[in-house]
Amino acid sequence: MDAASFLNIAVTISVVMISLSLAIAFVRMVLGPTLSDRVVALDMMTTLIIAFCGIIATMTAVVAFLDVAIVVALIGFLATVALARYADRRDPDNEDHAND
Repeated sequence: MDAASFLNIAVTISVVMISLSLAIAFVRMVLGPTLSDRVVALDMMTTLIIAFCGIIATMTAVVAFLDVAIVVALIGFLATVALARYADRRDPDNEDHAND
């Protein structure tokens, strides 16, 4: 087995595993009983999409996919911060922002 065939096998297995993980995270995001479950599932999906972009960049040798991964990481970080702030303000038991 040479290096190219091993890389093809590894990339194929990685794509399948990431796709299954994305499907499971999507189900958790849709069915999650609480907002925190949905936020964690969305963050997990963002991380998996970044990994998928890295795998595709390795498979196709197109460096532009790494730029896409960086943009997705930045947007995912901002979305997680915004949703955490929303969940913090929405919580009626939190007295830190009672006077805001």
